[in-house]
Amino acid sequence: MVIPCASGRSFSWRERLLAFFWALGVLAGPAYPMYAHYDFSHSLDTRSYLRLAHGEVQGVNVTRRYRVLVPALAAAAAVPLQSAYARIWPQRTTADGPLRLAFYLVNTLLMALFGLLLYQTARLHGATAAAAALAVAAVLSSQWAVYTSGLPLVDSLYLLLFALAFYAAQRAWGLGLGVALLLGPLAKESFVFLVPWLLVFGRRALPWPQQLLALAGGVGLAAGVRHGVDARLGAPAAESVANAFDHLNNLIYSLKRMFSVKGFGELFGIFGFFWLALLPGIAGRAAAPAASSWRAALGWPGVAFGGVVAVHMLLSGDLGRMGYLAAPVFTVALALALPRWLPTQTPSSPADEAAANAALAVPSAPGS
Repeated sequence: MVIPCASGRSFSWRERLLAFFWALGVLAGPAYPMYAHYDFSHSLDTRSYLRLAHGEVQGVNVTRRYRVLVPALAAAAAVPLQSAYARIWPQRTTADGPLRLAFYLVNTLLMALFGLLLYQTARLHGATAAAAALAVAAVLSSQWAVYTSGLPLVDSLYLLLFALAFYAAQRAWGLGLGVALLLGPLAKESFVFLVPWLLVFGRRALPWPQQLLALAGGVGLAAGVRHGVDARLGAPAAESVANAFDHLNNLIYSLKRMFSVKGFGELFGIFGFFWLALLPGIAGRAAAPAASSWRAALGWPGVAFGGVVAVHMLLSGDLGRMGYLAAPVFTVALALALPRWLPTQTPSSPADEAAANAALAVPSAPGS
């Protein structure tokens, strides 16, 4: 299948595979030392998700105990690793060794799919293949991508579904949007804050009735998991509801932190020095059309998506980790701003450009 880009070009499954393995290559190396050498003694999150993967819910914080999808995938992946693990790494005697390796593999693959979606999103908004690939590499070099890939965490699936929702709405891809609505509420409860954005900007992909139907299925699936976990613990259902409203207490803390020196450093650290490439576009310099074009390309959907991310940041209190949810918008902006900074080349002839596109696009049957 060849998918048209906003620029009028198209990219094929071959280009998709290249983008996926590009993202996988960027992530796998930096995430491996994180998996192999991380000190778990001070990380309640990782210990909680390891317990969930073992099938233990007793003692797991109410905020985390319903996020079972990634731990279940890691537990399944750990089964074939059990016998081989001790032979390959006999010096690693921890009981959780195979499971931690499974989390590393599952999360890195999910994050590579996330990188693929970032690439497709940038191309959809008119970025060249080279600029999109460089932007994806920059975004995946963030500390948050490395943490998410290397550690027993569940953010990989949520990032993937968030990026899928943004891409599907912009691409008018109904199936992708339906999958995001079905799995999003189970991946994380805060997915509900993306729903108004989808109802406004996702109508080309799925009309409201179909969106609400898919969302109802997702909410029902999440409610079923919650009921099963609560029944196993003997915990009242109201406990998780009260915990959700407790996050409102983070608002004042998050605002104070955001406008502090430490908070500024945390925000800057999400994408690091790659923020600087966007400065001409933010300033609106008329002499830098390539740098400012990303604002027009993203438009109100991009602005509103940033607002949804801001809500996540304010309610969680974890500015950097939640701010990384803006990766789809940032990737588009960076990919469209990069030509301003890259060395200029002699313009190619239409025949040369057609030959370059044909090298990436492999004809196939139409369909989605």
